[in-house]
Amino acid sequence: MLTPRPAAPVNFRTLDLNLLRVFDEVMLERNLTRAAGNLAMTQPAVSNALKRLRESLHDDLFLRVGYGVEPTPRAVELWPAVSAALARLRQAMVVDESFDPADSRETFVMATADATASLLVPHLVRQMEARAPGVSLCLRPLLTRDPRDSLASGEYDIALGYFPVPIAEIDASRQQQGLPDTFAHQRLYHGEHFCVMRADHPLAQVELDLDTFCAARHLIVSPSGRPFGFVDESLAALGRRRRVVLTVNQYFTAGRVVVQSDLLTVLPRHFIESTGLASSLCARRLPFELPLVQVDMLWHHRHSSAPAHAWLRDQLADAARLVFSEGPAPVGLAADADQ
Repeated sequence: MLTPRPAAPVNFRTLDLNLLRVFDEVMLERNLTRAAGNLAMTQPAVSNALKRLRESLHDDLFLRVGYGVEPTPRAVELWPAVSAALARLRQAMVVDESFDPADSRETFVMATADATASLLVPHLVRQMEARAPGVSLCLRPLLTRDPRDSLASGEYDIALGYFPVPIAEIDASRQQQGLPDTFAHQRLYHGEHFCVMRADHPLAQVELDLDTFCAARHLIVSPSGRPFGFVDESLAALGRRRRVVLTVNQYFTAGRVVVQSDLLTVLPRHFIESTGLASSLCARRLPFELPLVQVDMLWHHRHSSAPAHAWLRDQLADAARLVFSEGPAPVGLAADADQ
Protein backbone atom coordinates (compact mmCIF):
# COMPACT_ATOMS: atom_id res chain seq x y z
CA MET A 1 0.00 0.00 0.00
CA LEU A 2 1.31 3.44 -0.95
CA THR A 3 2.09 5.82 1.91
CA PRO A 4 1.35 9.50 1.20
CA ARG A 5 4.29 11.85 1.46
CA PRO A 6 3.90 15.06 3.41
CA ALA A 7 2.81 17.75 0.95
CA ALA A 8 5.76 19.95 -0.03
CA PRO A 9 5.37 23.62 -1.01
CA VAL A 10 4.63 24.15 -4.69
CA ASN A 11 5.74 27.26 -6.54
CA PHE A 12 2.55 27.93 -8.50
CA ARG A 13 4.06 30.94 -10.32
CA THR A 14 6.56 28.72 -12.14
CA LEU A 15 4.23 25.74 -12.66
CA ASP A 16 3.57 24.97 -16.32
CA LEU A 17 -0.21 24.58 -16.43
CA ASN A 18 0.03 22.54 -19.64
CA LEU A 19 1.37 19.73 -17.48
CA LEU A 20 -1.98 19.51 -15.74
CA ARG A 21 -3.67 18.49 -19.02
CA VAL A 22 -1.21 15.62 -19.28
CA PHE A 23 -1.81 14.68 -15.66
CA ASP A 24 -5.60 14.68 -16.16
CA GLU A 25 -5.41 12.47 -19.26
CA VAL A 26 -3.07 9.96 -17.62
CA MET A 27 -5.37 9.80 -14.60
CA LEU A 28 -8.28 9.02 -16.90
CA GLU A 29 -6.53 6.45 -19.06
CA ARG A 30 -4.05 4.96 -16.55
CA ASN A 31 -1.91 4.26 -19.61
CA LEU A 32 0.77 6.54 -21.09
CA THR A 33 0.36 5.34 -24.67
CA ARG A 34 -3.39 5.96 -24.74
CA ALA A 35 -2.99 9.31 -23.00
CA ALA A 36 -0.36 10.33 -25.54
CA GLY A 37 -2.68 9.44 -28.40
CA ASN A 38 -5.54 11.45 -26.92
CA LEU A 39 -3.26 14.44 -26.44
CA ALA A 40 -1.65 14.17 -29.91
CA MET A 41 1.72 13.77 -28.20
CA THR A 42 4.41 11.10 -28.28
CA GLN A 43 4.80 8.79 -25.30
CA PRO A 44 8.28 10.16 -24.50
CA ALA A 45 6.79 13.65 -24.46
CA VAL A 46 4.12 12.52 -21.99
CA SER A 47 6.78 10.83 -19.84
CA ASN A 48 8.86 14.01 -19.86
CA ALA A 49 5.83 16.13 -18.93
CA LEU A 50 5.11 13.84 -15.97
CA LYS A 51 8.75 14.03 -14.91
CA ARG A 52 8.56 17.83 -14.84
CA LEU A 53 5.26 17.72 -12.92
CA ARG A 54 6.74 15.27 -10.39
CA GLU A 55 9.58 17.67 -9.77
CA SER A 56 7.19 20.59 -9.32
CA LEU A 57 4.80 18.72 -7.02
CA HIS A 58 7.46 16.70 -5.17
CA ASP A 59 5.60 13.43 -5.67
CA ASP A 60 5.95 10.37 -7.91
CA LEU A 61 2.31 10.82 -9.03
CA PHE A 62 2.24 7.48 -10.93
CA LEU A 63 3.80 4.07 -10.45
CA ARG A 64 4.06 1.46 -13.20
CA VAL A 65 1.79 -1.59 -12.79
CA GLY A 66 1.40 -4.23 -15.49
CA TYR A 67 0.63 -2.47 -18.78
CA GLY A 68 -0.36 0.81 -17.19
CA VAL A 69 0.20 3.11 -14.24
CA GLU A 70 -1.35 3.52 -10.80
CA PRO A 71 -1.77 6.96 -9.19
CA THR A 72 -0.22 7.74 -5.84
CA PRO A 73 -2.42 9.01 -2.99
CA ARG A 74 -1.23 12.55 -3.76
CA ALA A 75 -2.36 12.20 -7.39
CA VAL A 76 -5.75 10.89 -6.29
CA GLU A 77 -6.08 13.82 -3.91
CA LEU A 78 -5.24 16.39 -6.60
CA TRP A 79 -7.28 14.97 -9.46
CA PRO A 80 -10.82 16.19 -8.59
CA ALA A 81 -9.68 19.81 -8.37
CA VAL A 82 -7.54 19.59 -11.52
CA SER A 83 -10.27 17.85 -13.52
CA ALA A 84 -12.95 20.31 -12.44
CA ALA A 85 -10.75 23.31 -13.28
CA LEU A 86 -9.92 21.96 -16.74
CA ALA A 87 -13.58 21.20 -17.40
CA ARG A 88 -14.51 24.79 -16.57
CA LEU A 89 -11.77 26.08 -18.87
CA ARG A 90 -12.92 23.86 -21.74
CA GLN A 91 -16.49 25.04 -21.29
CA ALA A 92 -15.41 28.67 -21.30
CA MET A 93 -13.18 28.31 -24.38
CA VAL A 94 -15.59 26.39 -26.62
CA VAL A 95 -17.56 29.01 -28.54
CA ASP A 96 -19.61 26.72 -30.79
CA GLU A 97 -19.35 22.96 -31.03
CA SER A 98 -22.68 22.35 -32.68
CA PHE A 99 -23.68 19.15 -34.43
CA ASP A 100 -26.07 19.12 -37.35
CA PRO A 101 -27.10 15.50 -37.98
CA ALA A 102 -28.57 16.39 -41.38
CA ASP A 103 -25.13 17.47 -42.68
CA SER A 104 -22.86 15.19 -40.62
CA ARG A 105 -20.61 12.49 -42.11
CA GLU A 106 -19.77 11.04 -38.70
CA THR A 107 -19.09 7.31 -38.28
CA PHE A 108 -19.88 5.69 -34.93
CA VAL A 109 -18.49 2.35 -33.78
CA MET A 110 -20.83 0.45 -31.47
CA ALA A 111 -20.30 -2.88 -29.71
CA THR A 112 -23.37 -4.96 -28.91
CA ALA A 113 -24.70 -8.50 -28.79
CA ASP A 114 -26.90 -9.62 -31.68
CA ALA A 115 -29.97 -9.81 -29.43
CA THR A 116 -29.72 -6.13 -28.56
CA ALA A 117 -28.83 -5.17 -32.13
CA SER A 118 -31.85 -7.03 -33.53
CA LEU A 119 -34.14 -4.94 -31.35
CA LEU A 120 -32.64 -1.49 -31.62
CA VAL A 121 -30.76 -1.22 -34.90
CA PRO A 122 -33.76 -1.45 -37.29
CA HIS A 123 -35.37 1.50 -35.48
CA LEU A 124 -32.03 3.31 -35.28
CA VAL A 125 -31.43 2.95 -39.02
CA ARG A 126 -34.87 4.33 -39.84
CA GLN A 127 -34.16 7.31 -37.59
CA MET A 128 -30.77 7.86 -39.24
CA GLU A 129 -32.26 7.68 -42.73
CA ALA A 130 -34.77 10.38 -41.82
CA ARG A 131 -32.63 12.60 -39.63
CA ALA A 132 -28.97 11.95 -40.51
CA PRO A 133 -28.57 10.35 -43.96
CA GLY A 134 -24.81 10.97 -44.02
CA VAL A 135 -24.08 9.32 -40.66
CA SER A 136 -22.66 5.78 -40.66
CA LEU A 137 -22.78 3.09 -37.99
CA CYS A 138 -20.26 0.26 -37.60
CA LEU A 139 -21.38 -2.64 -35.38
CA ARG A 140 -18.85 -4.82 -33.58
CA PRO A 141 -19.58 -8.01 -31.62
CA LEU A 142 -19.61 -7.54 -27.86
CA LEU A 143 -17.22 -10.19 -26.53
CA THR A 144 -17.08 -9.27 -22.86
CA ARG A 145 -19.18 -8.05 -19.94
CA ASP A 146 -16.57 -5.37 -19.29
CA PRO A 147 -15.75 -3.33 -22.42
CA ARG A 148 -14.03 -0.48 -20.58
CA ASP A 149 -10.58 -1.18 -22.03
CA SER A 150 -11.95 -1.10 -25.58
CA LEU A 151 -13.86 2.09 -24.87
CA ALA A 152 -10.79 3.71 -23.32
CA SER A 153 -8.59 2.74 -26.28
CA GLY A 154 -11.10 4.14 -28.76
CA GLU A 155 -11.86 0.78 -30.33
CA TYR A 156 -15.55 1.43 -29.61
CA ASP A 157 -17.40 4.72 -29.25
CA ILE A 158 -20.18 3.11 -27.22
CA ALA A 159 -21.12 -0.34 -25.93
CA LEU A 160 -24.62 -1.70 -25.33
CA GLY A 161 -25.20 -4.66 -23.05
CA TYR A 162 -25.48 -6.15 -19.59
CA PHE A 163 -22.60 -4.71 -17.54
CA PRO A 164 -23.39 -5.28 -13.85
CA VAL A 165 -19.81 -5.30 -12.55
CA PRO A 166 -18.43 -2.29 -14.48
CA ILE A 167 -21.46 -0.16 -13.64
CA ALA A 168 -21.28 -1.08 -9.96
CA GLU A 169 -17.59 -0.11 -9.91
CA ILE A 170 -18.23 3.15 -11.76
CA ASP A 171 -20.96 4.13 -9.31
CA ALA A 172 -18.89 3.10 -6.30
CA SER A 173 -15.93 5.16 -7.50
CA ARG A 174 -18.18 8.17 -7.98
CA GLN A 175 -20.00 7.89 -4.66
CA GLN A 176 -17.26 6.67 -2.33
CA GLN A 177 -14.17 8.36 -3.69
CA GLY A 178 -15.70 11.44 -5.26
CA LEU A 179 -13.41 11.07 -8.29
CA PRO A 180 -14.19 12.47 -11.74
CA ASP A 181 -15.93 9.93 -13.97
CA THR A 182 -13.82 7.99 -16.46
CA PHE A 183 -16.90 6.24 -17.84
CA ALA A 184 -20.60 7.03 -17.95
CA HIS A 185 -23.68 4.88 -18.43
CA GLN A 186 -27.39 5.17 -19.11
CA ARG A 187 -30.13 2.56 -18.80
CA LEU A 188 -31.89 1.57 -22.04
CA TYR A 189 -34.28 -1.12 -20.83
CA HIS A 190 -34.57 -4.14 -18.61
CA GLY A 191 -36.03 -7.54 -19.30
CA GLU A 192 -36.68 -11.08 -18.15
CA HIS A 193 -35.15 -14.30 -19.37
CA PHE A 194 -37.25 -17.34 -20.33
CA CYS A 195 -36.43 -20.97 -20.92
CA VAL A 196 -36.86 -21.60 -24.66
CA MET A 197 -37.34 -24.88 -26.53
CA ARG A 198 -38.91 -25.99 -29.79
CA ALA A 199 -42.70 -25.90 -29.77
CA ASP A 200 -43.07 -29.68 -30.02
CA HIS A 201 -40.40 -30.45 -27.43
CA PRO A 202 -41.47 -33.16 -24.93
CA LEU A 203 -41.01 -30.68 -22.08
CA ALA A 204 -43.29 -28.12 -23.72
CA GLN A 205 -46.34 -29.98 -22.42
CA VAL A 206 -45.23 -30.72 -18.83
CA GLU A 207 -44.44 -28.65 -15.78
CA LEU A 208 -40.92 -27.28 -15.96
CA ASP A 209 -39.65 -27.71 -12.43
CA LEU A 210 -36.09 -27.29 -11.21
CA ASP A 211 -35.23 -30.99 -11.39
CA THR A 212 -36.53 -31.26 -14.96
CA PHE A 213 -34.69 -28.11 -15.99
CA CYS A 214 -31.35 -29.27 -14.56
CA ALA A 215 -31.68 -32.78 -16.02
CA ALA A 216 -32.21 -31.48 -19.57
CA ARG A 217 -29.46 -30.83 -22.14
CA HIS A 218 -28.69 -27.14 -22.55
CA LEU A 219 -27.27 -24.66 -25.01
CA ILE A 220 -25.65 -21.51 -23.60
CA VAL A 221 -25.03 -18.21 -25.35
CA SER A 222 -21.60 -16.96 -24.33
CA PRO A 223 -19.80 -14.30 -26.42
CA SER A 224 -16.56 -15.14 -24.62
CA GLY A 225 -16.96 -18.88 -25.16
CA ARG A 226 -17.03 -19.65 -21.43
CA PRO A 227 -19.66 -22.38 -20.77
CA PHE A 228 -20.81 -20.77 -17.53
CA GLY A 229 -23.04 -17.71 -17.25
CA PHE A 230 -25.41 -15.85 -14.94
CA VAL A 231 -27.96 -18.70 -15.20
CA ASP A 232 -25.31 -21.09 -13.90
CA GLU A 233 -24.37 -18.62 -11.18
CA SER A 234 -27.98 -18.55 -9.99
CA LEU A 235 -28.19 -22.34 -10.06
CA ALA A 236 -24.91 -22.64 -8.16
CA ALA A 237 -26.38 -20.44 -5.40
CA LEU A 238 -29.09 -23.10 -5.07
CA GLY A 239 -26.54 -25.91 -5.02
CA ARG A 240 -27.64 -27.04 -8.48
CA ARG A 241 -26.13 -27.24 -11.95
CA ARG A 242 -27.31 -27.92 -15.49
CA ARG A 243 -25.67 -29.88 -18.27
CA VAL A 244 -24.36 -27.54 -20.97
CA VAL A 245 -23.59 -29.53 -24.14
CA LEU A 246 -23.23 -26.65 -26.62
CA THR A 247 -21.82 -23.13 -26.32
CA VAL A 248 -22.46 -20.56 -29.06
CA ASN A 249 -21.65 -16.86 -29.31
CA GLN A 250 -24.84 -15.51 -30.87
CA TYR A 251 -28.46 -15.49 -29.78
CA PHE A 252 -29.69 -16.02 -33.34
CA THR A 253 -27.59 -19.17 -33.59
CA ALA A 254 -29.11 -20.37 -30.32
CA GLY A 255 -32.63 -19.92 -31.68
CA ARG A 256 -31.81 -21.80 -34.88
CA VAL A 257 -30.25 -24.72 -33.04
CA VAL A 258 -32.98 -25.01 -30.42
CA VAL A 259 -35.80 -25.07 -32.97
CA GLN A 260 -34.18 -28.10 -34.62
CA SER A 261 -33.06 -30.04 -31.53
CA ASP A 262 -34.05 -31.17 -28.04
CA LEU A 263 -31.74 -28.65 -26.39
CA LEU A 264 -33.05 -25.99 -24.04
CA THR A 265 -31.65 -22.49 -23.84
CA VAL A 266 -32.35 -19.28 -21.93
CA LEU A 267 -33.10 -16.19 -24.00
CA PRO A 268 -34.22 -12.61 -23.29
CA ARG A 269 -37.99 -12.46 -23.54
CA HIS A 270 -37.91 -9.37 -25.74
CA PHE A 271 -35.57 -11.10 -28.22
CA ILE A 272 -37.72 -14.14 -28.98
CA GLU A 273 -40.05 -12.32 -31.37
CA SER A 274 -37.17 -10.83 -33.37
CA THR A 275 -35.71 -14.28 -34.13
CA GLY A 276 -38.42 -14.87 -36.74
CA LEU A 277 -38.90 -18.27 -35.11
CA ALA A 278 -41.39 -17.36 -32.39
CA SER A 279 -44.13 -19.56 -33.83
CA SER A 280 -41.78 -22.56 -33.71
CA LEU A 281 -40.56 -21.91 -30.18
CA CYS A 282 -42.05 -22.41 -26.74
CA ALA A 283 -41.06 -19.99 -23.98
CA ARG A 284 -41.52 -21.09 -20.38
CA ARG A 285 -40.88 -19.26 -17.14
CA LEU A 286 -37.76 -20.41 -15.36
CA PRO A 287 -38.31 -22.59 -12.26
CA PHE A 288 -35.99 -20.39 -10.19
CA GLU A 289 -35.38 -16.70 -9.62
CA LEU A 290 -33.14 -14.91 -12.08
CA PRO A 291 -32.34 -11.19 -11.76
CA LEU A 292 -33.72 -8.87 -14.41
CA VAL A 293 -31.16 -8.17 -17.10
CA GLN A 294 -30.39 -4.47 -17.34
CA VAL A 295 -29.27 -3.30 -20.78
CA ASP A 296 -27.17 -0.14 -20.60
CA MET A 297 -25.20 2.19 -22.81
CA LEU A 298 -21.61 2.55 -21.62
CA TRP A 299 -19.13 5.12 -22.95
CA HIS A 300 -15.87 6.88 -22.11
CA HIS A 301 -16.08 10.33 -20.53
CA ARG A 302 -14.36 11.94 -23.53
CA HIS A 303 -17.62 11.51 -25.44
CA SER A 304 -19.96 12.72 -22.69
CA SER A 305 -20.16 16.34 -23.81
CA ALA A 306 -19.52 15.80 -27.54
CA PRO A 307 -22.69 16.86 -29.37
CA ALA A 308 -22.42 14.10 -31.98
CA HIS A 309 -22.16 11.38 -29.35
CA ALA A 310 -24.91 12.92 -27.25
CA TRP A 311 -27.11 12.81 -30.37
CA LEU A 312 -26.30 9.11 -30.88
CA ARG A 313 -27.23 8.30 -27.29
CA ASP A 314 -30.52 10.16 -27.72
CA GLN A 315 -31.29 8.13 -30.86
CA LEU A 316 -30.58 4.86 -29.06
CA ALA A 317 -32.83 5.88 -26.16
CA ASP A 318 -35.56 6.78 -28.66
CA ALA A 319 -35.14 3.41 -30.39
CA ALA A 320 -35.51 1.60 -27.06
CA ARG A 321 -38.71 3.50 -26.28
CA LEU A 322 -40.10 2.59 -29.71
CA VAL A 323 -39.25 -1.09 -29.25
CA PHE A 324 -41.10 -1.34 -25.97
CA SER A 325 -44.06 0.73 -27.09
CA GLU A 326 -44.58 -1.31 -30.27
CA GLY A 327 -43.40 -4.78 -29.23
CA PRO A 328 -45.84 -7.67 -28.79
CA ALA A 329 -44.66 -8.46 -25.27
CA PRO A 330 -43.20 -5.29 -23.78
CA VAL A 331 -41.00 -5.80 -20.74
CA GLY A 332 -40.84 -2.13 -19.86
CA LEU A 333 -38.33 0.63 -19.63
CA ALA A 334 -36.44 1.53 -16.50
CA ALA A 335 -37.99 4.55 -14.82
CA ASP A 336 -34.78 6.54 -14.60
CA ALA A 337 -31.56 6.72 -16.55
CA ASP A 338 -28.27 6.48 -14.68
CA GLN A 339 -26.18 9.43 -15.74
